[in-house]
Amino acid sequence: MNQPTASAAGTFALGGDLPVHRLGYGAMQITGDGVWGWPKDRDGAVAVLRRAVELGVTLVDTADSYGPTVSEELIREALHPYADDVVIATKAGLTRTGPGEWIPVGRPAYLKQQVELSLRRLGLERIDLIQLHRIDPEVPIADQVGAFKELQDEGKVRHIGLSEVDVAQLKEAQQTAEIVSVQNLYNLAHRDAQELLDHCTAENIAFIPWFPLATGELAASDGPLTELAGQHGTSPSQLALAWLLHRSPVVLPIPGTKSVDHLEDNVAAAALQLSDDEVEALTAAV
Repeated sequence: MNQPTASAAGTFALGGDLPVHRLGYGAMQITGDGVWGWPKDRDGAVAVLRRAVELGVTLVDTADSYGPTVSEELIREALHPYADDVVIATKAGLTRTGPGEWIPVGRPAYLKQQVELSLRRLGLERIDLIQLHRIDPEVPIADQVGAFKELQDEGKVRHIGLSEVDVAQLKEAQQTAEIVSVQNLYNLAHRDAQELLDHCTAENIAFIPWFPLATGELAASDGPLTELAGQHGTSPSQLALAWLLHRSPVVLPIPGTKSVDHLEDNVAAAALQLSDDEVEALTAAV
């Protein structure tokens, strides 16, 4: 059987002018334990990134805090110079004090500094999509988004996105700059962001669900999707990703993995067609 590619999921144009294949790759897991430090298998991480692009993935999502800096450095090592259709989306706004620790910092000077450092690490003159990793409750949203807007006006940022927001916060941010994407926790098992997804669908704003496989919970061999996967002749991971792609044309899942085999399995979900009955069965199964 031929390996399907990410192009089978169709495309979405970020901001109306930046097309990406709807099934992307999330580069958080290529770091060390606790998203801290270098991975045990650096060559393996590079191989996964290169295979992702070979399989038609054009949206690679990362952040300055993954490692910290490690994910961005590995992306440059693996993929630079980047193919014309590859979009590197990164984030700023979370700082790290140790493994598993994440602290929002939204001071404008800090955000601008981090974008400059990401440009250098990634080997880019302009970041296609910069995302505010978390809203810092100590800093007005207008100031945080405004820092990115200034960089956009300088030509160092093409598009601006947000992460972990609600509809009201998105609307507030839109008073300062055009927001082309939001990235929230959302998957078969966690649907708290449904209202935001519905809003993004109506406004044609990209919705990037992070942890699309619930960090492996939905992909487990003894998980809630095992029986349905067996009936479909596919894997639980593919069903969970196909369900996301079916939810809305603005959904851009970014499953992450350190394994080429898991990557190939995930990408194959792009070609999986689900009937309405199958979608209902999946929705009810979790």
